[in-house]
Amino acid sequence: MSVEPRESQPSASSRGLGRYLLALLPLVIFAGLAVAFWSQLHSGRDVSEIPSALIGTRAPALDLPPLEGSNVPALTEAAIKGRLTLVNVFASWCIPCRQEHPLLKELAKDGRITIVGINYKDKNENALRFLGELGNPYAAIGADPNGKAAIDWGVYGIPESYLVGADGTILYKKVGPFDDDSVTRSLIPAIDKALAGS
Repeated sequence: MSVEPRESQPSASSRGLGRYLLALLPLVIFAGLAVAFWSQLHSGRDVSEIPSALIGTRAPALDLPPLEGSNVPALTEAAIKGRLTLVNVFASWCIPCRQEHPLLKELAKDGRITIVGINYKDKNENALRFLGELGNPYAAIGADPNGKAAIDWGVYGIPESYLVGADGTILYKKVGPFDDDSVTRSLIPAIDKALAGS
């Protein structure tokens, strides 16, 4: 009677190696993630410039009521038609909106663009106080008390700004407040590019 050979069992050393490799797996995954995060942080890219599905598409329709008492027109299609426009979403309760406001006032002096505002989920009297205290860079303001217009524009959080071409196409999006660096390195080149293209 013949005896069939027994299947070979893994040796103790190969089992030990398998356990060792399994123990190293979390460390390898962590190291890979750390390298990916480090490369993103040091890529030089402005992380506040979140890609938007709206860039390159027609801007959502604008038909917002005026901010009552502001003596500024309502934000409608007519307010931006045929103009290179920066649409800024702001609110009086937004601390970063206060931080960027002086830069918006400076940008409003640039005759190449028109700045308009969407006043997001704000009380009328608070928005008026905000503009009275800090000045008004907006050629038109639309009140958006329930945030519906902001949803149409794909707003993540405020402040947010969109550069809209004279033809109504969204060319650029900025999430978060502008600072000197973001104006110089990204917004002004986007304005220059838009004007060169037209």
